[in-house]
Amino acid sequence: MTAPKSALTPPGSFGMGLAEETLAPFAARSSQSRGRRFPEKEHPYRPVYVRDRDRVIHCAAFRRLMHKTQVFVSRANDHQRTRLTHTLEVSQISRTIARCLRLNEDLTEVVALAHDLGHPPFGHAGERAIAELLAEHGGFEHNRFGLRLVEQHEVRYAGFRGLNLTYEVRQSMALHSSERDHPELAEYEPLGRMLVEAQVVDLADSIAYGTHDIDDALRAELIGFEDLRTTALWCQAEDRARLESPVPLEGKQLSRAVIRALIDWQVDSLLTESSRRLAAMESPEAVKGAEANVIELPADVLRMKEEMGRFLYERVYRHPDVVSETRRGQEIVRRLYDYILERPHSMRESFTSQFGLAPLERLVGEFIASMTDRFARDFHERHLGPVPKLRD
Repeated sequence: MTAPKSALTPPGSFGMGLAEETLAPFAARSSQSRGRRFPEKEHPYRPVYVRDRDRVIHCAAFRRLMHKTQVFVSRANDHQRTRLTHTLEVSQISRTIARCLRLNEDLTEVVALAHDLGHPPFGHAGERAIAELLAEHGGFEHNRFGLRLVEQHEVRYAGFRGLNLTYEVRQSMALHSSERDHPELAEYEPLGRMLVEAQVVDLADSIAYGTHDIDDALRAELIGFEDLRTTALWCQAEDRARLESPVPLEGKQLSRAVIRALIDWQVDSLLTESSRRLAAMESPEAVKGAEANVIELPADVLRMKEEMGRFLYERVYRHPDVVSETRRGQEIVRRLYDYILERPHSMRESFTSQFGLAPLERLVGEFIASMTDRFARDFHERHLGPVPKLRD
C-alpha cells in the first residue's frame, strides 16, 4: 500500500526558495543565517526567523511586557500604553516598512518583538535607578540586559540556557544598545552598521513612541491641542488630517486623525528617503559597511521630530505628576535592591542558579529589572510595607 503524501511543504521551500527570490538584494535571507549558538535540526516548514519569533512570543519576558509601563507609571488609566502594546505597535510599523522595501519581514518582526524585552519596571526612571546601583558592577543598559535574558535567564529547554536565537537576531539586539563598545558585545561586530531589518526597527521604535507618547499625554490631559500647535510636526500632521477628512475634526476625532497622520507621514517620508539610500546597496554586507544608516528620515522631518522631542521632555516627561510617580518607582527599585542583596535566595531559580557565575550585585539588579511594575510594588508591600510619600 502506498503511503499517503504529506500535506507539509517540503523542507526549504516555505519561507525560503521562491519567497527569497522576491527579497531585495540587501535583505537578510533565512538560508544564509549564521545559525544558532547550539546547533538544532531545521524545522520542516518554519524558517529560522519564524522560529525565533515564536520563541520570543512564548517566552516569559515577553508576557511580562504587559505589566511594564512606558512613561506613565500610574495604575489609574487602563488605556495607557504598556511595553507590550508599544512593542506590538513597533512590530506593525516595522513589518509595513519591511514589506514595502522587500526586506525579510520575519527577521524584522522578531527583532521588533524582542527590542524591549530588557526594559525594567517604571520606565526609563527605573532603568536610571538600576544603572546607578550597578555603576561599579558592570553598569546596566536595557538592551544588553535584553540580550542576557534571551541568552541566559530564559530557561525553556533541557539542552541549553536561553532561547538559542539566531545570530542575526542577537546581533540586532546587541547593536541596538547605546553601549556598543561594551566587552559583552564584542562578538556581534559592534563597529559595523546594523542589518537593514534592524535599522527599520530602530526607526519604527522612534516613530511609535514619539507619536504615542503624544496620544497618551492628551488622554491624561497633561497637554492640549494649543500646546501641540507650537510644534511644526503636529501642525503639519494636523493640516494633513484635516485635508484628508471628509468631515470637520474636533476633540477626540481630531487627536485620533492627527495621530494616524503622524505615523503615516513619517513612514511615507522614511520610505522615500530610505529607498534613495538603498539604491546603491547590493548586499547585506554593503549595508553593514555603509558610511551612514540606510534607513532614515529626511533631514527636515528629523528636525521637526527633534523639536517635538524637546517639547515632550519639557511638557510631558518633566510634568510634576509624571516626575512624582517615577520618583516613587525609583525609590521602590532602590529599596528592593538593598533588601534582596541581603536575602539573595528571595530571587527566582533562574537567577539563583547563576550564583558564582556573575557578581551577586548584578544578579540582584537584573532580577529587579526583570520585574513588572505590579510585581515590584507587590514585592515591596509584602516585604517592606507601603512605599512612603516622597517630599518634593
